[in-house]
Amino acid sequence: MATAFATVPAHAVSLIRDAEIEQALQQLAKPVLRSAGFGVGRIRILVINDSKLNAFVVDANHVFIHSGLITKLRRPEALQAVIAHELAHIANGHLTRRATNARVAGRVTAIGMALAAAAAIGGNGDAAIGLAAGTSSSAARRFFAHTRAEESSADQSAMRYMASANLDPAAMTDILEIFRGQEALRPGRQDPYARTHPLSQDRLRAVKGYAASYKSRVKPTTPEAQYWYARMSAKLSGFLGNPRYVLRRAESKGNGEIAMLRRAIAYHKTPNLKKALAEMNALLKMRPRDPYYHELKGQVLLEGRQFDAAVSSYKQALALAPREALIEAGLGRALLAQGSAGAAKQALAILIRARSRDPGDPQMLRNLALAHAKNGQNAMASVATAERYAVLGRYDDAVIHAKRASGALPRGSSGWLRAQDVLAAASAAPKGRKGRK
Repeated sequence: MATAFATVPAHAVSLIRDAEIEQALQQLAKPVLRSAGFGVGRIRILVINDSKLNAFVVDANHVFIHSGLITKLRRPEALQAVIAHELAHIANGHLTRRATNARVAGRVTAIGMALAAAAAIGGNGDAAIGLAAGTSSSAARRFFAHTRAEESSADQSAMRYMASANLDPAAMTDILEIFRGQEALRPGRQDPYARTHPLSQDRLRAVKGYAASYKSRVKPTTPEAQYWYARMSAKLSGFLGNPRYVLRRAESKGNGEIAMLRRAIAYHKTPNLKKALAEMNALLKMRPRDPYYHELKGQVLLEGRQFDAAVSSYKQALALAPREALIEAGLGRALLAQGSAGAAKQALAILIRARSRDPGDPQMLRNLALAHAKNGQNAMASVATAERYAVLGRYDDAVIHAKRASGALPRGSSGWLRAQDVLAAASAAPKGRKGRK
């Protein structure tokens, strides 16, 4: 990841890769994951940059939520209910039949191919996910669609998870009320969630009944959940919204931490480097050991072409979160921007480490290729470029660079083997997915 907040383009959609947002999602998901019987860290929750309202799962390790749905919700419990519901689809085995049918029919969706490519270049399926793609296609909608029986089962399980975690199960009704009446609309006008998660009045009544029966277990929302939800919402609205609109909002007024965060991002986007840095410095005075604020300041400085200061901020962020691949990738990009041979050497070491932790991040792979090239390692630059094209679904381009690397690297070397992984992923791509996207 090149910056503190960036989108990764792929086919029809893009992923938002941001260390702070992913941390917030993990914090919010933690109690639900535990009550559902999933180990913390087993499931990754990622945000798709799409204003449509949707959430879905494609395998047993990832939950995807559209940014539009997150910003539509008004309390952390509602987002936790979305996560609980998608976890229930995994726990209840609702994906098994669809995955089997897709393999038999030879129709692997674009999301599945991206998962496969990221797994291939990372050496295992749990290393990282690179991107999500193709969710707007009719084939993908059919693939992700759940039956009414599955929805009822997932509702019951999700509300049990929520109650076991002492979270308000009635938050599930917040989500269903958003989609109330969707089934009366023509399919083209419905939100994707309504098309893949059938909604009926019977289902809504049943959910309200479950919520009432679990009411005695509910405890107030924890300050920690409120805090991380507010930070995530501020960052999404700040980067995805019009900066002038963000600055006019009541939530951006005053001296509170979240208001300052919203203003910092809005000023950065305006752009007004001086005001953005003033807000960032105020945030860091409030939370001097927060790695994500140091990272965001690094992004503000980097995109303001203050390269030396950006490197310093990213290094402070990494010292506070030493295993965060997205921060490592940001530091690598900042070092490359400095332009010196010594900085390029440092960048290469850091980006290699970032790749080992999150091999499916195309922007990191782009910068890794550049770092290899700046250090005179052109064949390894071709390997990283091939991997980048693979996770972007551009298999023809990936094959060109993988073959170039294969011819230049010693047979059996780690780089050569990585090039073979790309060639294998490209060979497995279904017809129609191998060209430029």
